[in-house]
Amino acid sequence: MSKAFTCPALSPAIVPKDSEMYAKMPKIDGCFKFIGGERLPFSGKHVEVTSPVFDEATGARAVIGTLAQMTGEEACAAATAAATAWDRGQGAWPQMSLAERIAAIENLCVELGKKREDIVNCLMWDIAKNSSDAAKEFDRTMDFVKAVITEIRADPTIKQGMAAWTEVSGVCAQVRRGPIGVMLGLAPFNYPLNEMYAMLIPALLMGNIAILKIPAVGGLVHMLTADAFAAALPPGVVNFVTGSGRETMPPIMESGLVDVIGFIGGTGAMDKLIKQHPEPHRLKVFAQLAGKNIGVVLPDADLEVASQQCLLGSTSYNGQRCTAVKLMMVHDSVADEFVAKLASKINALTRGLPWEKAAITPLPEPAKPAYLEGLVADALEKGATLVNKDQQGGSLAGALFHPALLDGVTTSMRIFQEEQFGPVVPVARYSDIAEVHAAFKASWNGQQAAIMTRDPAAAAPLIDALSSQVGRININLQCGRSPDSVPFSGRRSSAMGTMSVAESIRAFSIETAIAYTASDAPSKALADQLSGVSKFLAPPEHPRGALMKLAHPPPMRPRSVKRVPSFRHPSVMMIVRGLRLRLAELSLWPDACSLLHKVQSVLMKI
Repeated sequence: MSKAFTCPALSPAIVPKDSEMYAKMPKIDGCFKFIGGERLPFSGKHVEVTSPVFDEATGARAVIGTLAQMTGEEACAAATAAATAWDRGQGAWPQMSLAERIAAIENLCVELGKKREDIVNCLMWDIAKNSSDAAKEFDRTMDFVKAVITEIRADPTIKQGMAAWTEVSGVCAQVRRGPIGVMLGLAPFNYPLNEMYAMLIPALLMGNIAILKIPAVGGLVHMLTADAFAAALPPGVVNFVTGSGRETMPPIMESGLVDVIGFIGGTGAMDKLIKQHPEPHRLKVFAQLAGKNIGVVLPDADLEVASQQCLLGSTSYNGQRCTAVKLMMVHDSVADEFVAKLASKINALTRGLPWEKAAITPLPEPAKPAYLEGLVADALEKGATLVNKDQQGGSLAGALFHPALLDGVTTSMRIFQEEQFGPVVPVARYSDIAEVHAAFKASWNGQQAAIMTRDPAAAAPLIDALSSQVGRININLQCGRSPDSVPFSGRRSSAMGTMSVAESIRAFSIETAIAYTASDAPSKALADQLSGVSKFLAPPEHPRGALMKLAHPPPMRPRSVKRVPSFRHPSVMMIVRGLRLRLAELSLWPDACSLLHKVQSVLMKI
């Protein structure tokens, strides 16, 4: 047995005190509660949030902010605020028309756009996402929101059918999609904005109310969004929960107030959440879970293409993606050449700080380097080879883990089965394709696979076998989620539900049918007029100024909390925001405040 492996230590990735980026180091105050649409003071326990980038002034991880550590009781207050806003489906938000909710979300995007620079900077410091990827995360998220709105406007049934009155077997029916209730959203650190909003925005558009569990790592970016939510949405539509998941999640789930979970993360946490609900039969679950995606290199593969796609698949954002290629199985006849090409490409990757446009950056999870070190040590002890050891493979520079290329990986090694979620790149060799089939069949993974080949006859049997084992099969292409219009699904322990522009809307809504007897003339006459008076059946067009929508404003229900200022009435807010944006463009906002207050006073009497 070889000597136990320890990562060689290098000088940490440090930001110099006299650099431009040092001056941009964020100091984000997350010591507040965002509940019921308000920033509320917080005096309890809090933690300092540190960056994986080291501060030259201290020689340690840079302190970039704070996060409140809510108790279980405080977390339940957020759930109660959400339940109040939902009000068994009769709250202001679920009772708005689809067009009004679309307008509010579009205004939310305007507010978030004002924070783009701060959000991108936060992503670089908090989770070491390089500058281009950080900017891409924000922009892709906004593009996703636009795509969801476009999909809804094109067909509010999301291709269910019966968008207009349709006669079937003597019954005329029309279908729309309605909300489920209170959603609990949990997303991981690696795409904190994009993955949370890929669930949150479709859920909100459909009329659901949200509780967002802010991740312990990568959570600061959400604290920058609280003011945008407060400005764009009615009170209680979005509520934050910060702190330990083990302390805050059980009481929320045990309360029974959650109707639907949107979860992206590990299987163990998901299982626990479901079991904690008192009525799991009515809990709707949408989950994107772990992946151990395998890239298969067949004997006829173009090795330049194969090595490049496996490089991208295994090292993009340090391999911290559920869709990463986390194991390569390469045919013996081409393995030496493939490994040499892959090693050359890995060794050429730039390594450094996020704003230096480096391909490899520090790892945000404090315990991750030690975990990766253990995987490498286990593989080496069982006979694997660290191919790029002389090129700093497996070395640790503070929180920056230099990619480790392992060859000769076997089924007995932890790295063959465990999801490393980091820059350890394992290559297993096979001589018979039956070994590949056996690996897929035995795997817990059901997310994706990649096949590198130029031979249709060789690809076909693998595609046929994998069609009932994974959700996506990539040909000469790394595993990935994009484009967002393509279904992102999974089997086994990798998913419960499908993510895409259209599927995300379906996941957080329920079909609701309105029907009448086709031969009943009075009912037909009534039905033909409903779209003009029913908010639920109204077309999802962009409202023309929103003034027409005030004929039937959402009912203001009695509240036990202090009265919300009249500016917070949903319909009034929509009009005021539109006027504010236009007046700001004309530099008239300061002189128009008194006028808007008069307009508001009149509108509230309608």
